[in-house]
Amino acid sequence: MKRYGLIGHPLKHSQSKALFEAKFEYEGLDCRYQNFDLKSIEELHEVLERYPDLCGFNVTIPYKEAIIPLLDEIDPVAKEVGAVNVVKVTEGKMKGFNTDVYGFEKLLERATNGKTIDHALVLGTGGASKAVQYVLRQKGIPYSTVSRSAEKGDLTYETLNDDILQHNHLIINATPLGMAPHVDNFPDLHYQALSNKHILIDVIYNPKETSFMELGSSWGAKVYNGMQMFEEQAKRTWEIFNGDYGL
Repeated sequence: MKRYGLIGHPLKHSQSKALFEAKFEYEGLDCRYQNFDLKSIEELHEVLERYPDLCGFNVTIPYKEAIIPLLDEIDPVAKEVGAVNVVKVTEGKMKGFNTDVYGFEKLLERATNGKTIDHALVLGTGGASKAVQYVLRQKGIPYSTVSRSAEKGDLTYETLNDDILQHNHLIINATPLGMAPHVDNFPDLHYQALSNKHILIDVIYNPKETSFMELGSSWGAKVYNGMQMFEEQAKRTWEIFNGDYGL
């Protein structure tokens, strides 16, 4: 049997376990996928000791950046991004990858559908945001990051006036705000400044429609959730787990 898993905290929002276990059952694979809810990244050592048959694992908030110093090797893309969401374990050694990049690229292509984006806003500066920023740079789309802290982002939510919002037709929520079970939370924007010229992407996939999406839609914006990103990155994750990506 091959064992895989997910590390993060909390994990109630994640559907990775259900997705992979459904795949294992459908394809008749002798594999198991389990959640490891870690209160600190240091607890990963205990997981590796307890499960020496662990072949790989996904990484979700808040450890996509914290995992990096613990790795034996890191894929060039993940290194440039500065965040890891997949780790392949080979003979006890860990190599990190970032499949969020692949997943978000596919989602962005669907959402923009060939439309030229003059400038975008990326809400958040954490691990998911770094993958989003990487894709935008690769696509040549200028952007600004938005954070609660002036030290972390180009802008703060307090400085986001209507004029800025009206001139940024692509807005991406790369924060956990609105993720289940805290579905009533949402980024603090002047949603009334949005229009049918706007595209809103939420990297969250649970719930299917976040408050961010609902508010944007109510002012005419086209909205997309993170389900396609989740599914596409999971496909690439499985390729890494089973391909020649070892140390």
